[in-house]
Amino acid sequence: MKVRVRYFGAIAEQTGRNEEVLDLTAVGFMVQDVKSFCLEKYSLSDAESLQLAVNQELNKEGELSDGDEVAFLPPFAGG
Repeated sequence: MKVRVRYFGAIAEQTGRNEEVLDLTAVGFMVQDVKSFCLEKYSLSDAESLQLAVNQELNKEGELSDGDEVAFLPPFAGG
């Protein structure tokens, strides 16, 4: 079972890539498993402020399905 992981902004700069495909059998099937794996793999800084989106839904938790897209988004600022 595989998911597509996309990186945006400063996170893409830190990872050196815009996207990759992860095999969940090696990582884990939960959103938090993918987050933890990528944080460790790329030594991502500011882990608490980054946001994750699953299939373009922010802060979605739970189990991932084959073909899902997980996006790592940098902190947003706005007003």
